[in-house]
Amino acid sequence: MDRDSRFLLKCFRKYYKENTPMLPDRFTRREFGFMFFDRNMMQRHMGFANAEDLRRFMASNVPAHSYYSTAYYRKPSAPTMEEKEWLGAELIFDLDADHLVGAENMTYPVMMRQIRSEMMGLCDSFLMGDLGFDEKDVHLTFSGGRGYHAHVMMKDVLTLGSHERREVVDYVLGSGLDIDWVFPYNQVATSRMAVSGGVRTNVARDRLVPSEDSGGWKRRMRRGLMDVVNDFCDTDAKSLRSNYPCIKKTQYSTLEKVQEDVRRSRKVIFEKNTMATMGKTAQEMLVKIMDEDMRARLSGEVDAPVTSDVKRLIRLPGSIHGKGGLRVTPLTRDELTCFEPLDLAVPNEYSDDPVEVTVKKPVDLTIKGERFVLEGETEVPEFAAVFLIGRRFAQLGKASDTPEISF
Repeated sequence: MDRDSRFLLKCFRKYYKENTPMLPDRFTRREFGFMFFDRNMMQRHMGFANAEDLRRFMASNVPAHSYYSTAYYRKPSAPTMEEKEWLGAELIFDLDADHLVGAENMTYPVMMRQIRSEMMGLCDSFLMGDLGFDEKDVHLTFSGGRGYHAHVMMKDVLTLGSHERREVVDYVLGSGLDIDWVFPYNQVATSRMAVSGGVRTNVARDRLVPSEDSGGWKRRMRRGLMDVVNDFCDTDAKSLRSNYPCIKKTQYSTLEKVQEDVRRSRKVIFEKNTMATMGKTAQEMLVKIMDEDMRARLSGEVDAPVTSDVKRLIRLPGSIHGKGGLRVTPLTRDELTCFEPLDLAVPNEYSDDPVEVTVKKPVDLTIKGERFVLEGETEVPEFAAVFLIGRRFAQLGKASDTPEISF
């Protein structure tokens, strides 16, 4: 074990001597797993009969990472999944900053605010919105690292299989959404003409718009269309090609004609719930944008393999994340809105005592309300050292004492 790991182990031990992780619902039916500072493999297939056994295990073994199963088992400590006898599982949504575009160039606070915003959107628009879960059935948790978890505990979802859970994922992502179902054609006879042997009828095929009282994806697409229509009315053609990649090759002259058409129909579209007052080119361009560009923007973020998995291990609330030393923290929906991990998830057991560290590259860090602008060899309080060393922004001690350090 290197000295960085020994330092983290010492700090984690202080925490686990004073704190017992929060027990998940029906914890005696859960499998537990742990990773340690001095071992490369996970120790799993563990079960605990009571809270004291779990507390004693964690205080004496001091895990770097602690997990429990989202599934319930008849025999959680059985050595194989078949022997455990699956009884059901929570429905899990895991949002992690690793999917954010440009995450590698973001500071930790910026990254966490963006992923927090996505979790709020998932909760408000989908979990507690379209899917109708009650707030008491949606348990939110800061992962201790770079993301948030939502556990749906509603009884009706516990026995859903992987296929049904994948359908939930597809709904949130908008996968397989039929654009002709959202904006169906309405066929209206425009004229009739007598011809040899009968009557020829000319038919107009115009797109309809979901009504204001629509639900689910129809309501979401109606609101998205309002934004697109406003853009076409208020934005220049060059910006439109930039904002909506699916029309980036459309000629400016065509775009400008469509804009004129949309401007004339701006109010009527949503008063009459139809695009009939616009020409075919304008109608199909708006629908194309809704299908190819706006659908993804209106969807929720979700890690499909995690949500579909009925036997997942997930972070244990009240434990500490080995990469950064922050506490896995349960949250209400209201608490999520303003939650700042570097203020609210730093364990009080970490002291203010100074610790020598060598920062690998310049860091501007605000933690527990204190700002640290750091470079090279420096000194920080223990609570900041745990985060810096755990996230590998720094190493313990001076660079001159660690010849192996590289920059």
